[in-house]
Amino acid sequence: MAKIVVIGDVGGCPAELSKVIAPMLDDPDVRVIQVGDLVDRGPDSSGVLAFVEQQPPGRWTQLIGNHESQYVGGDSFWPHRLAEDDARLLEEWWLKERMRVAAAVRTADGEEYLVTHAGLTVDAWRELDEPVTAATAADLLNTRPDNLLWRDHGPLWAEAGPGLYEPWLHATQPMPFSQIHGHSTIVSYRRQTWMCGERIRQRSTVDWTARHTVTRLGAAHFVGIDPKHGTVGAPTWAPLILDGATLLS
Repeated sequence: MAKIVVIGDVGGCPAELSKVIAPMLDDPDVRVIQVGDLVDRGPDSSGVLAFVEQQPPGRWTQLIGNHESQYVGGDSFWPHRLAEDDARLLEEWWLKERMRVAAAVRTADGEEYLVTHAGLTVDAWRELDEPVTAATAADLLNTRPDNLLWRDHGPLWAEAGPGLYEPWLHATQPMPFSQIHGHSTIVSYRRQTWMCGERIRQRSTVDWTARHTVTRLGAAHFVGIDPKHGTVGAPTWAPLILDGATLLS
């Protein structure tokens, strides 16, 4: 068992990443999962990639976000391209499986979480033949199914409220495991307002300082951890810390 630290989107803000995470890495029991979107939007994508490149792969699990996907087979959408060396580094991570699609963890109290960039939608779960454990779902996603990976409802692009939470809320089958994701959120942290339907709002709580949301759907729940860094970093944010957890996949 370890202390698993799950980091939301970084968005080209290396100072914010290093300030919070570097001290935690002094603890040999810490294992990191970062949910993708390391690059774009902020002031220094190169600095973020350099920081991650320095971390031992055995202690740092790097997931792919939609912004990284532009350099490994996904459509290009961001107006500003990365430097050639940075683009090559992302391609190398992908080819060497240093960058993955999903991870799975089990907490100290036995709850399983699937960790992806944007979340596993009902439709995507069905396309994977309805895996019943987070570890199985992660293993299937890490085969990189092309028919799913780059699509709007896939694990790099799903939008938290209408694309992810609402369909699971109305699904005939309950979500079989909990999920942790970045990419989008059901609140505006800057305005401290909700941006979701009332049924989701009633099931959700928010930590405005850490910039986390929790939405409960029956026995399982979603934890959203995108801190919404912009062209400058968020004034406050925190990773999700799972003490005594086990990395399953």
